Amino acid sequence: MKLTEHIARRRGSTLFSFELLPPLKGENFEGISQAIDPLIEFNPISIDVTYHREEIVYKERGNGLLERRTVRKRPGTVGISAAIKFKYNIDVVPHIICGGFTREETENALIDLYFLGIDNILLIRGDNPAGEKVFRPEPEGNRYALDLVNQAVNMNRGIYLEEGIINANPTGFCIGVAGYPEKHAEAPNMAADIAHLKAKIDAGAEYIVTQMFFDNAAFFRFEKACRAAGITVPVIPGIKPLSTFSQLSTLPKTFSIDLPESLVSEAEKCTKKDQIRDLGVEWAIAQSKELIKHGVPVLHFYTMGKSDNIQRIAKAVF
Repeated sequence: MKLTEHIARRRGSTLFSFELLPPLKGENFEGISQAIDPLIEFNPISIDVTYHREEIVYKERGNGLLERRTVRKRPGTVGISAAIKFKYNIDVVPHIICGGFTREETENALIDLYFLGIDNILLIRGDNPAGEKVFRPEPEGNRYALDLVNQAVNMNRGIYLEEGIINANPTGFCIGVAGYPEKHAEAPNMAADIAHLKAKIDAGAEYIVTQMFFDNAAFFRFEKACRAAGITVPVIPGIKPLSTFSQLSTLPKTFSIDLPESLVSEAEKCTKKDQIRDLGVEWAIAQSKELIKHGVPVLHFYTMGKSDNIQRIAKAVF
C-alpha cells in the first residue's frame, strides 16, 4: 500500500514508521530481525531501508604503496527490502540515491522494486564521498534529487531511458523526498531550500520526511514555510533519540543541525552511558507527544540499527 493511502485512512491518529540500515557486507538477516521484532507491536505502516554509496579505502601493498579501492560496505537495499516485505508483510520504503549510480542502474533498481511489488520509494541525493567537500555524481548519473524524481515519475508514466520500448508498463511508485527543518547544509538560506523542495513536489513527489531535529519549533517553522510556499503534501517528522556522548558533537557536524541548550546541558550532567541513553528517550518522548498533539500524520524514527530505545519511546506515546 502507498504511504499516502495509509495516511488517508488514519482517521486522525498518528501512525508509526521507522528506518533501518542495511547490514554490513557479510552479515545476515538476523540483525535486521532483532531490530524489527521489538517494534512490530506498534503496527508500523512502513520500514525504510537506506541506500549507501561506494566508499574509497586504501590498502597497503607489499611494497609499501597504497592501493586505492572502491567498495560498498552496505549493499543489498533491494534484497533487504524484499525480505522485510515478505517476512513481515509490512510496506517497505527503499531509498534511492544519486551518488554512485548511473541513470541506467537507477532504472534497473526501480524495475526490480516494481517486480517485487514495492509501492514506495524515498529519493534523495545522498552524501558526498568520504573526504570530498563537493558532491560528485557518476558519469551518466543523476546530480540532484529532483533528477531522481523526474526519472521515477517518467517510469510511472511508462517512459523509460531506452526509447521505442513496445508496451512499456508504467510503474506505480509513491514517491517521497527529504526535507530539512534547519535547511540543507548546502542551501544558502531556508527560502532557497523550500523552493528546491517545492520543485520536487511539483515534479510529482507525494510526501516529505524530515531530517532529524531536536527542537520541535524548527519543525513547526519548516512546516509553516512549506504551506506558505504552496506545498500541501504530508510532512512527516523524523525523530532520532540521542543515545551516546559522542553524538553531542557528531550529530551537529554530520547533519548540520543544532542541539538545544537545555538538552546539551542535561547531557553534560550524565556520567554513564545508560544515563545519556535514558535522557535521549525522555527527550524524544516529549518531542513525540507534542508532535502528536500538533496532529502530524506519522512519526518516523531513525533507529541506526538498534531499536531498544525506539521501543521505549513507542510504548510511551502509541
